[in-house]
Amino acid sequence: MSRENERSEEDDMLPEYDFSGGERGKHYKEYRAGTNVVFLDPDVARVFRDSESVNRALRLLLDLKKQLPPDRAA
Repeated sequence: MSRENERSEEDDMLPEYDFSGGERGKHYKEYRAGTNVVFLDPDVARVFRDSESVNRALRLLLDLKKQLPPDRAA
């Protein structure tokens, strides 16, 4: 076996992973624009089913924070 084919201890890619249907650069523009990817816990994901609802809730929290006195907003 050549060195290129050896799995390193840090390599967490399993042989059964299949990227044959993948699309290279699919989210490149969003990534470059600074878009974040976050993983919601299952209980939260049941309530917030899409990015629009998550963004709406987070903006509401930001608006509420603006209403707090400066010493409580931190």
